[in-house]
Amino acid sequence: MIWYLIICIILIAIAGLSIWRALDKQADKDIWADLVARAPQYAELFDLSMVANLPEPAQRYFAYSIAPGTPLWTVAEIAMTGQIGLGSKASPKYRAMVGDELLAPPWGFIWKVKAGCISGSDAATSETSWTRFWLFGMIPIIHVQGDPDHQRSAFGRVVSEAAFWAPASLLPRKNICWEAIDENSARAIVTHDGLRQAVEITVAANGEPSHVLIQRWSNVNSDKQFREQPFGGHISNFRAFDGYRLPTHVEGGNHIGTQDYFPFFIANVTSVRFPQKQV
Repeated sequence: MIWYLIICIILIAIAGLSIWRALDKQADKDIWADLVARAPQYAELFDLSMVANLPEPAQRYFAYSIAPGTPLWTVAEIAMTGQIGLGSKASPKYRAMVGDELLAPPWGFIWKVKAGCISGSDAATSETSWTRFWLFGMIPIIHVQGDPDHQRSAFGRVVSEAAFWAPASLLPRKNICWEAIDENSARAIVTHDGLRQAVEITVAANGEPSHVLIQRWSNVNSDKQFREQPFGGHISNFRAFDGYRLPTHVEGGNHIGTQDYFPFFIANVTSVRFPQKQV
């Protein structure tokens, strides 16, 4: 009788976890579809006159990143391989990963990733955000959702990655303004649904961006307290994708530019496409 009860409890637990995981996967699909729907059916074509009033480094950034006459797509699907550091600077514990991302600044993103026996997703929209990872697809190991601090932090990722893979989303408009930093750097300030995030982009003489920096709302620090701290990445290996020149190698992490910097995210992009790109 006792063994029968134990088996029943185990089966119920397995069924419950399976349903939970299935709900997570369905939520991934729903947000992916919602963000794809943010892609415009038609898009204005890029012209250098659109950035003529921006700081000179920003002009160089856009001239390098977007060819004249390119449709201004602001939603990107990115496929990648690479490594994720699950440890610390002293012991990175890198794991090989394969990921797919839907990036739709400023509306949000979803990143689905598998790293060995660990799989899950990061996501953010105007309504919610989450980080959810599972061991062997059955055991929840991280499950954070619906937290205002997390959503503010996730918006930082949206804006920083816009500078990588969705440069058209940073063109000047009502919710985006630019300011100069120095002769090779400029800052875009993005506001959306009560959130505000600045992103600094440093470019070479030809406009090729070399690194991106934000002050991200994060609790990845010794005090485990949420506060603004440096976050960003070094970008390289640029390739052409439908009129855009985008980085295919990114190394980034928390505390960039300090002795505590740990590049936990190392990605090699295998493809970038722009949903609904017919004109």
